[in-house]
Order: sequence, then C-alpha cells, then structure tokens
Amino acid sequence: MKYLELAPIDRVAGSVHLPGSKSISNRTLLLAALAEGDTTVRDVLSSDDTRYMLDALRSLGVECAAAGAHNVRIRGIAGKFPVARSELFLGNAGTAFRPLTAVLALLGGEYRLSGVPRMHERPIGDLVDALRSIGARIDYLGEPGYPPLQIHAGRVDPGRGVRIRGNVSSQFVTGLLMALPLTGRESTVEIEGELISKPYVEMTLNMMRLFGVTVDHRELHTFAVGAGQRYRSPGEIFVEGDASSASYFLAAGVISGLRGGGPVRVEGVGRDSIQGDIRFAEVLEQMGGRITMGANWIEAAAGAEAIKRGRLRPLDTDLNHIPDAAMTAAVAALFAQGTSTLRNIASWRVKETDRLAAMANELRKLGAVVEEGPDYLRITPPDRLTPHAEIDTYDDHRIAMAFALATLGGVPLRINEPECVRKTFPEYFNVLGSISSKGSAP
Repeated sequence: MKYLELAPIDRVAGSVHLPGSKSISNRTLLLAALAEGDTTVRDVLSSDDTRYMLDALRSLGVECAAAGAHNVRIRGIAGKFPVARSELFLGNAGTAFRPLTAVLALLGGEYRLSGVPRMHERPIGDLVDALRSIGARIDYLGEPGYPPLQIHAGRVDPGRGVRIRGNVSSQFVTGLLMALPLTGRESTVEIEGELISKPYVEMTLNMMRLFGVTVDHRELHTFAVGAGQRYRSPGEIFVEGDASSASYFLAAGVISGLRGGGPVRVEGVGRDSIQGDIRFAEVLEQMGGRITMGANWIEAAAGAEAIKRGRLRPLDTDLNHIPDAAMTAAVAALFAQGTSTLRNIASWRVKETDRLAAMANELRKLGAVVEEGPDYLRITPPDRLTPHAEIDTYDDHRIAMAFALATLGGVPLRINEPECVRKTFPEYFNVLGSISSKGSAP
C-alpha cells in the first residue's frame, strides 16, 4: 500500500487492548534463549522486529515453537548457542541488533550481522569499542562505526571493566549488561557522560532479575555484574502491553476531549509497569489531560480547564527519558494554545530515521511553525490545521502512528507508506478506527 487516506475523526472513546511491548518482547526472547530450562513467553508482540529476533535465534540453533496465539516456547541453551557460524539479517530492529552484537561477541564464534540500509546508517561504534576493549574481535564490513559487522571468536577478559558513552543509545548499555553474565566473571560497566533513555536500562535490569541475574548499580552510572551468575528460566513470563503504543491512544483521549470526546482506556499497561514510557501520562497531565490509572490500565480524558479553553497547555520539558513517546507529544503540541518546546531529544537523530528533521518537516505540512535545533523542537501550532496534508513516514512506524492523531483536528490527511507500522503495531490504523467516529472533510 503506497498511501492511506484518513478521514477526519470527530471524536474517540472506548477501550484498547495493547499489543505486547517490543522492547520487553525482544529482551525476553533473547534472555529465554540464553537461560537454562524452557520458557513460555506469553503475549509476545507479533511484528517485524520480533520476527527478526526469532529468526536469528532459530538460525543460532535455538528451538522456538509457537504455543498458541502470541505465545512462544523457547528451549534455553544455557549460555552457548549450538550454531557457531551464521549470517543474521536483522532488518532495522535495533532491539535485536545491538544486544545480539554484544552477546555473540562474548560467546565466541563467527557471525555476520547486517540489516536494511537504514540500519547501516545507525551508529554502533561505541558498543563495538567497548567490546573490543575487553578482547572481542569485531570488524566493520562497511563504514567504520556502523553495521554490517563481522564477529570473530576471541578471548575476552571482562574483569578489566568496560567504559561506554551513554549519550547515543541506551541499547548499547542494554547489550553489554545482558551479555556480561555469560562470561561467568565479575565485571563492571562505567557510563561516560549522560545516560539517555534511563528507563530502558532500568527495564533491562528488571528483565535480567526475572531470569536470575542481579546487577548492582550506583545511580545508573556504574554497574557491577557479580561472578558466577547465569540465566535461569522463570518457566513462564508475560509481556506487558506496549507503553509507547499506549501514548497514541492516551493522547487521542485527551485531544478528543477538547471536542466532547473521550475518555479512552488502554489495557495491558498501568501503574505497575516496568516501562519508562508510562511517564507519558505525566506529560499529558502537564498539557491539561485528566489521567486515571490502575495496576494494568490507564484512562485519559481532557481536564476541565482544557475543555473550557478548547486547547491544551503548551509544553516545555526535557523528554530524554521517553524519546519514543515524545513523538506523540510533538503532534499533541498542534492542539496547544501557544508554543511548545521538546528538549534533550538528540537521540531522535539516530533512530529509524533522523526523527528531528522528519518531524519538523511533517509538522510544517500541517501549518505549524517549527524550529529544529540540534536536540530540540519548538512547535507553534496554527489556528487551524492544514487539510489534505501528505505525511511522509520515512519507513518509521512512530511517525505514521503519531501523525494519524492530526485527524482529530477535523482535517483529512494522507499517510504515505503506512505499512511501516508492521514494525511494532500492524493493526494500528484498524484499532484507532475502532474507537473513532468520523467527521466530515472540510
């Protein structure tokens, strides 16, 4: 499908059951593969990224069998892949590419890791430098600092400790932390500079703990992995609903409330979530949303002040901790009364596309005045959104999903290459439509 025409949405209301979290799904699948014993992983996200991880694990000799809809049973390999030589194609799945790079580099073997052209533009040099510092043998097969990679068997010594920059991608730190226990030796990871997306590292630590490995840390700056630890299956584990995907429906509930719609409830993630993007609910509250929350659900509507004003409050905040959900905030800013500034989002530049540039371009198509800085966006919304905008998606699922919310401004728009949502939420447009009542096009 080259494009999808979206009609104006008059209002939304109802409940949405979220698909599983991509970040938790891929972490869980890899940890289950590395563990001793069999693990049944329930509510696994069905998407391109999880398929790349499962295909890679099967190529490495791991038995992965369907156990009902959205469930996978994995026979753990106790820390050593049966296949010591393989070529792995991982698409544009950073949650598969970065951790597998670290794990394979420390386990030994000959492996070639590649992806789509955009993956070969996403930096991985900091992770490779950190792994090389403890003896891993990794070659670049293209431009230095970027995939594709060739990993060779080598003798690693994690006891000397690892230093790694924290300001490019938290997935580098996640990969190291997941890999180091496989050596059985005591090791430390020290972060140089600021660690971005800290909630994602906290998620990794939580997932490792469920599989029997604990990591001591000091303010997410220095991490100590004790000797003699190994991953053990918990037997059964459930994947939470995706908090990043929840952001679109929560924002829709608040925006729609300005015109008498809402509330919208998302089920599958709530107060007890281990995902950092649950804090997007706080962003919506800052903008005038009314949020209620249970252990496994969140409900969003417009607050009384926002309804009276007919506009959200503008936002000026640091969103380094929730970079994915921050994209939803950028579109929500189109419904604010005044200029919003999204700060400390430099990591957008090394995601599925250069999200800072892409978001600025597409917001302007809807009539917004946008200032694109090196690590921020400043967004001044128009009095009325421009109808019939053609939104380019850059093969980036989150751009497609976030900009669909612009139809809540009473305007039709076209989403180009909408199938990019297969990366994390293949049924997104259908689910959004299921809670929507359509308006008339201007």
